[in-house]
Amino acid sequence: MKPFLNKRTGMLEFGFRFMDVENANLFRHMYPYNEIPKLIFNQRIPPMNLPEEIAITDTTFRDGQQSRSPYTVKEISHLFDLIHRLDNGAGIITQSEFFLYSKKDREAVEVCRDKGYRFPEITSWIRAKKEDFQLVKEMKIKETGILVSCSDYHVFNKLKWTRSEAVEKYCYIVEAALNEGIVPRCHFEDITRADMFGFVLPLAEKLMKLSASYKLPVKIRACDTLGLGSYLPGVVLPRSVQQLIYGLVNYSGVPSAQLEWHGHNDFYNAVPNAVNAWLYGCKAVNASLLGIGERTGNTPLEAMCIEFCQLKGHTGGMDLRVITEIAEYFENELNYEIPPRTPFVGRAFNATKAGIHADGLLKDEEIYNIFNTTDILGRPPIVVVDAHSGLAGIAAWINTYFGLVGDKKIDKRDPRVESIKKWVDNEYDEGRTTVIGDAELEHQVHIHLPELLKLRESRSE
Repeated sequence: MKPFLNKRTGMLEFGFRFMDVENANLFRHMYPYNEIPKLIFNQRIPPMNLPEEIAITDTTFRDGQQSRSPYTVKEISHLFDLIHRLDNGAGIITQSEFFLYSKKDREAVEVCRDKGYRFPEITSWIRAKKEDFQLVKEMKIKETGILVSCSDYHVFNKLKWTRSEAVEKYCYIVEAALNEGIVPRCHFEDITRADMFGFVLPLAEKLMKLSASYKLPVKIRACDTLGLGSYLPGVVLPRSVQQLIYGLVNYSGVPSAQLEWHGHNDFYNAVPNAVNAWLYGCKAVNASLLGIGERTGNTPLEAMCIEFCQLKGHTGGMDLRVITEIAEYFENELNYEIPPRTPFVGRAFNATKAGIHADGLLKDEEIYNIFNTTDILGRPPIVVVDAHSGLAGIAAWINTYFGLVGDKKIDKRDPRVESIKKWVDNEYDEGRTTVIGDAELEHQVHIHLPELLKLRESRSE
């Protein structure tokens, strides 16, 4: 393939061209199927290119509904409110996508649209079919996702098309959207198993030409459908997130503002892959509340809010305390069990059992807490009491549970704490294997430190 002068980078580079192959390219050298996929390196490391503005888009009501019982309209309405409050007018959580297929789907769109929120904007998702597009027109949706499967696994083995037929059908539905003034968002499904130079880049370039012709943005969502993408520097295509994003921006000319990343967590890489997509030129990363989605799930939306803060050095105006409200709604109202140690949302994400850690919390919570979780998330650090908590653990539990600060804190050397510890030790000496519950400890406080219960009652009044 002849080199060409890339006007975006100012350098001579090897180009790409569409290849209508006879047999599917399944990348068997890295995806042997009967073995664990292989990470192969070529040591190509593109430069970082973090966009000035980065965003999060939501798929809770689309991909997030594909792995659980569907939400009711009332539940969707409340969750949409919570996402809106989390964004807090910042314009960081920019969009939320919905299905349109059932009467309930369309009712949910209407209920959420009637709220009049600017953020998140309501978008939809359809297959690349005329009858699906008709739903978008009838609902007057301004932007819709369109399924654009791009690996040969899908084009050849699922859809039974040639690559040329796939391009023709995809471009037809994209033009139909553009003709109606609707922004198409092309979901490049299974991009991490697709032929980048023989299919993905030529298709993306063709879509950018359509965008220029119609003077409307055509967005591309790079979908790591099986979570096979890798954030590691120097991994070969199509697994390299860095090279995928770099190629779409610098070879196919996709503006960062029109590029999204959608990842899954099959290999525990959803969050680092999404951060990589931002770092290498993607404006938006697509996520769902609590990461709920197909198989191992999507990128957790709450995690990307925290990653935004780490990258930008500020919240951008988001109200992160709403993350805790979201977790409580899922557990208390939707009966969804969040694994206790899940970062930021699990009941025990900032809890400690170890006596030595509890001793540190007694002296200064900053020693063993990731940040001020009380102020930022509305979640004070907690101590879980078990056989290994010791005097420090019990004292720390009392102080956090009753909100004691400064000179009101109970010291681990207090003889009343020692009395409670004797009761705890006796529980485990008699064969107990479970942690001590809050109600049990409160009963012990009632016996040994009754003034604390009176203090809490006076506060509540």
